[in-house]
Amino acid sequence: MATLLGGLAGLAGATGATTLGIAVARRPRPYLPAGHALAGERAVDPLPDVLRRGLAGISVPVRPGPHGELYLGPGIPRPGRTLRRLVLSPLFARANARGGRLCRDQRVPFRLVVEFTGPTRDAETLLRAYRMLDQQLRDHAPLLSRCVDGRLDAGAVTVTVAGIVDARELLATERERYAFADGSFDDIGAAAAPPTLVPMVSEQWTRRFGWDGCEPIPAEERHLLHALVRSAHEDGRTVRISGLPSGSRRARQAVWTELGEAGVDVVADADYVGLARHLRRHPVRRPLPVVRRPSPQPRRPDLAQTS
Repeated sequence: MATLLGGLAGLAGATGATTLGIAVARRPRPYLPAGHALAGERAVDPLPDVLRRGLAGISVPVRPGPHGELYLGPGIPRPGRTLRRLVLSPLFARANARGGRLCRDQRVPFRLVVEFTGPTRDAETLLRAYRMLDQQLRDHAPLLSRCVDGRLDAGAVTVTVAGIVDARELLATERERYAFADGSFDDIGAAAAPPTLVPMVSEQWTRRFGWDGCEPIPAEERHLLHALVRSAHEDGRTVRISGLPSGSRRARQAVWTELGEAGVDVVADADYVGLARHLRRHPVRRPLPVVRRPSPQPRRPDLAQTS
């Protein structure tokens, strides 16, 4: 009997430890405003892992396909592999289930960058695909950042259109819109690309910088990085840097650290695990103003105004 009771106690202890381990594993990760995932073209279902790690955005490559849908993945569009099914629907369902936020400590919008890729270059086809995207977004208008009569109002999700489709002219004519154009540092101060149209400037690291993180960053490159970020912030825009060196994780960590110290708002990388771990230990500390507005129906969360 004593042996039996001891065995049961041991089993209960082991079960309790396992349950505790599962609870710890399922504990929600902190929301990382600067964390942004780059989903590869062959990513099967990238969104769940991004949200689980607390990253605050994702860039998704898409291409037009049948029925006006946007499809993920290379080659011939496959049924079910649509932006609507794999990204938009689960993203907005999560926000609705959590009272208008993707997670409890969300203070800035989740940045969804829809990047048009693929062999299609026909302008009419691309703009028709954008109009389909616009209609899908309007179905979830209460959760989206939007611009109405020149006023930028932050929501739970900010959508940016990038890639081979040039939607700037079309976006600029819309009195009320739920998507924004991607920009670059060349747009800073440009009257044709105000922050209400291009609230975020995005550039590949290698376009202006040669440092790969293996050695100390050259003083002139550090100065240039800080100057560009400061100019963008003074112009009312956020900054997203992608295309980082693909060396060792230690080298990438050095680059991530420099970007954080420069105040880069969004660090984009395909290394979800390493980036999330780094940002939890070394968050980008740039205070962002919180935008508040009268409570509409349904109520939109108070989030910092940023793309």
